[in-house]
Amino acid sequence: MNLDKLLAKVQKPARYLGNELNAVKKTWDENKVKIAFCFPDLYEVGMSHLGLRILYETVNRRDDALLERVFAPAEDMEILLREKELLLFSLENKKPLPEFDLIGFTLQYELSYSNLLNMLELGGLELFAEKRKEGPLIMAGGPGAFNPEPLVDFIDFFVLGEGEEVLDEIIDVVKTAKKAGLTRDDTLFRLAQIPGIYVPKFYRVRYDEAGRLVEFSPLREGLPLEITKRISTGFLQGRSLPAPLVPYLDIVHDRVMVEVMRGCSRGCRFCQAGMIYRPVREKNPELVLEEAKKLMEKTGYEEISLASLSSGDYPFIREVAKKLLDQYQQLGVNVSLPSLRIDSFAVDLASELSRVRKATLTFAPEAGTQRMRDIINKGVTEEDLLKTVTAAFKAGWQAVKLYFMIGLPEETDEDVAGIIQLAQKVADIGVKEGVPRGRLKITVSVSNFVPKPHTPFQWLGIISAEEIKRRQGILAHLAKKDRRLNLKMHDYKTSLVEAALSRADRRIGRVLYRAHKLGAKFDGWQEYFNFELWQEAFWEEGFDLESYAQRSFNLNERLPWEPFAGGISQRYLKKEYQKAMAGKTTYDCREGRCTGCGVCPALAITPVLTGGRRVNEIFA
Repeated sequence: MNLDKLLAKVQKPARYLGNELNAVKKTWDENKVKIAFCFPDLYEVGMSHLGLRILYETVNRRDDALLERVFAPAEDMEILLREKELLLFSLENKKPLPEFDLIGFTLQYELSYSNLLNMLELGGLELFAEKRKEGPLIMAGGPGAFNPEPLVDFIDFFVLGEGEEVLDEIIDVVKTAKKAGLTRDDTLFRLAQIPGIYVPKFYRVRYDEAGRLVEFSPLREGLPLEITKRISTGFLQGRSLPAPLVPYLDIVHDRVMVEVMRGCSRGCRFCQAGMIYRPVREKNPELVLEEAKKLMEKTGYEEISLASLSSGDYPFIREVAKKLLDQYQQLGVNVSLPSLRIDSFAVDLASELSRVRKATLTFAPEAGTQRMRDIINKGVTEEDLLKTVTAAFKAGWQAVKLYFMIGLPEETDEDVAGIIQLAQKVADIGVKEGVPRGRLKITVSVSNFVPKPHTPFQWLGIISAEEIKRRQGILAHLAKKDRRLNLKMHDYKTSLVEAALSRADRRIGRVLYRAHKLGAKFDGWQEYFNFELWQEAFWEEGFDLESYAQRSFNLNERLPWEPFAGGISQRYLKKEYQKAMAGKTTYDCREGRCTGCGVCPALAITPVLTGGRRVNEIFA
């Protein structure tokens, strides 16, 4: 392949070079287990993904394996690949996909599924798993794997949970299979016996005429009725350090990322991540500082992000942030958090973090009224928010961003209007605290609620397109009267497709294939997303897109994704749904009382709090 001539014809050729600082290019040895990590989006998005960096480091530490990166090519590169009849290739050794033993996709977002199919096609691989008799095995993991059913036609096996240790076990099986000359089916059966792995071909799945799941059973002895998720034990011992790759071009999150903890137990009822990544495991602060030091020495980045689902809940967050700032401030290095709690502590912390650069403060009340915040178990009051922004404006901030959702269960027009009313109260405080009107900026970002599997709202469908537009109209009408507010609303069409795919069953695999053949790709990008194309794909396969996205389930029927709960019990989710409908809240189990979610007994684990202590030891 003459890559130089190819790259001379595309924008951002650095996307395809693969020789960034700290990239690992290993000898292409037949004895090695060769893995292509495929991220179904552009380089700039994929290189910002922490999981990719962790697995890159994990695999490439081994002498008997290698992992190389593959990203969805931009349109100009795809056109060239097709014109020149070239196969999609890895960055490091520029090897086409069929030359690998394993091809792994991460399923971060339902609207990337069309890119997955496009990448398989560009790689010269048969799309349907049952037709692939040779060549690499295709695996998939990430949050999307907790409902694998819409993709089972295309994927050989799925991995549920955290990948560091299970990937080592997968490599060992494939290495043995290569040496022994095992058949594809024998290799897959050995993989199916690893906890956390689901091989669809070894399970019988039946639906009734209404699309309800009536059977999920293994076809071979020794396979589980439910697939448990994997939890990494090495994370707390510093064995999950991300690869210190430094790109040649700006990426979405261009910084060092250091995990401070995994999991979240706040119990927001709309949040899938808070359910599937349990239990909470907090990293020792000394280890956080040590990892930050190692990564800074190898990268020279100007920002350190202390990453987790809810970094403000990490008990030593202020001490760790202050230590890092004291160490790196004189070098112009900033320390950031992906999210802040809504309390005065958050403002004190933000003031500490703003020593280098003062950015917009971002908070997520999620709903405009206390009634709605109780329904979703947000655990935040209006008083909390107003006290917090008062402290922020007093400390010198002039810009605040607020995240909300519409379309939540039991929402009324008064709840929708409450979003703008709450934002106006925030703006009023800014004026009262002396922020000049020309500089006061309150951004109100409103997304559409999309129900997700393994949450208390998994039984509900998304509200109709007409209803989303009507509620957005209420917001727009109220916001236009106040120039202090900058209202941003999410496109309802992408939300409908996301809702349809997120709670889909395996019958929707043929819809995905149809959409791919019609040209669907980069559906998470507005400039490429084609709603009419998706409507046509659903219609041609006998479904109505909006009706499918809106469908609700009975609390007692078996759900397509139920066998992949990863430890969260259906009993707990039903109880949380019923409490939501009654407007009752649930406490955080870190307070010392178990909420009965089921994860700890299912996985034989307990939450680990900072310093290696376990929650049952602290509150014994």
